[in-house]
Amino acid sequence: MAGRQRPRRRRAGGRVLLAALLLLGLCCRAAPERIRYAIPEELGRGSLVGPLARDLGLSPAELPARKLRLSAEKQYFGVSGESGQLYVSERLDREEMCGEAASCSVSFEALLHNPLNVFHVQVDIHDVNDNAPRFLQDNFHLEINEFTSPGARFYLGMAEDPDVGSNALQGYELEDNKYLAVEVKEKEDGSKFAELVLRRALDRESEQSLRLVLTALDGGDPPRSGTAQLCINVTDANDNAPVFAQDRYRVSVREDAPPGSTVLNVSAWDADAVSNARITYGFGKMPAKVLEKFVVDAESGTITLQETLDFEDSRAFSLAVEAKDGGGLVAHCTVQIDVSDVNDNAPEITILSVSSPVPEDAAVGTVVALVKVTDPDSGENGAVWLELSGEAPLSLVASSGGSYKQAQPNTDWRFSQTQRPGTSGSQNGEEGGAWPNNQFDTEMLQAMILASANEAADANSTLGGGTGTMGLSARYGPQFTLQHVPDYRQNVYIPGSTATLTNAAGKRDAKATNPSGGNKKKSGKKEKK
Repeated sequence: MAGRQRPRRRRAGGRVLLAALLLLGLCCRAAPERIRYAIPEELGRGSLVGPLARDLGLSPAELPARKLRLSAEKQYFGVSGESGQLYVSERLDREEMCGEAASCSVSFEALLHNPLNVFHVQVDIHDVNDNAPRFLQDNFHLEINEFTSPGARFYLGMAEDPDVGSNALQGYELEDNKYLAVEVKEKEDGSKFAELVLRRALDRESEQSLRLVLTALDGGDPPRSGTAQLCINVTDANDNAPVFAQDRYRVSVREDAPPGSTVLNVSAWDADAVSNARITYGFGKMPAKVLEKFVVDAESGTITLQETLDFEDSRAFSLAVEAKDGGGLVAHCTVQIDVSDVNDNAPEITILSVSSPVPEDAAVGTVVALVKVTDPDSGENGAVWLELSGEAPLSLVASSGGSYKQAQPNTDWRFSQTQRPGTSGSQNGEEGGAWPNNQFDTEMLQAMILASANEAADANSTLGGGTGTMGLSARYGPQFTLQHVPDYRQNVYIPGSTATLTNAAGKRDAKATNPSGGNKKKSGKKEKK
């Protein structure tokens, strides 16, 4: 086939781990199925995960020769060389490994040698209720005016619980009293916060302050809990509380926005006069990592970025913003900040295994190397293109299934005794060994075939050596006639072989020629040179 074959590519999805196999030919000996196990978190080192060797179809007697081993970025697991059992080699903390994700798993490859085989293994890590809810502060201080109407609400923030599912934070409870109750509210991201509701008007003359216990509960069996003290100071009248222009704001910020960038401006107003109408802005109770990222101007309500963002670390932030007037009344709003991804990570290639050298008689489909590609970016920015350049008889095949002169060429250019043309004046069988006999003969044959084939396309052209010989019999004997030579205008074949000599330059010249074919000789001479 004339011309160089373009590299083949295969596309893989973003932010997920991508593994590829370097193969000889089209076939793949990587198993597409995934071997799965499930274990609870916090298992001790040496705890059994599963009979990996048995699940791979290996007997104990085969283990030494097959050299079973694991390939992973971090070795949470190990495999016994004697029994083939998969065991825990490092403490598994689900919250540390997967954060707040609903599911958590570790994926890696099990490698067998002699021959090389690849198996995908996934271990699901199930959550256990090993964390109790915890408030971000031990005490909450509120000021509520005695004229505040029943039904008024006050934001208390939320407790943290690293566990997920039913083991995560489920609700709040407030110590019994006749004035206040607590209700559970849920944000868009599913997190639950506490809101204090005034059920009955306060009387400063009878009670100037209240001290109540606020409890956060998870859904474990038995449930775990965390507490905080709620301290309420009853103040004199301030008729109107601040009101935000919106209850909820939402804005998108690029992850490469520099510190100092303005994120959003919130605004509130108060119908009171003088000092009771003066509004100051601030943040409510939030995790420290959120407070480190953003700052709000107390006078203007402008929210500014004060640390760089990383989409791969946090894709969104939920801010609780307060507006407090001079009399101590407070209004709340929520600001949802979505972080937009930027292509700030280059793909990383890791060579996991290489079989070298490769025998010259290796079968088509032999696995010679295992390559892993990762890109932490998301979406299109995390999509990875794989390509294999060069002219080696190799191809890339995704290990999860699917695969791609890609057959292995036959590089044996020798003729059989009955097909081998001799030099001028010689008889078939007079010379032993392979033909062409040297590099000069090979290059000369190639150049003459190309030049003669180009001239053969011209009906008025007469080639030396007689009809049907294309001028070759003068050099290689009368037995070498056109019956040995296929149509060479597209491809050049060596008789007796499946090899194809690619004439990339000739193909380009052929496309540029006019219908008269006047440049065909020139192409042949260029190839010869």
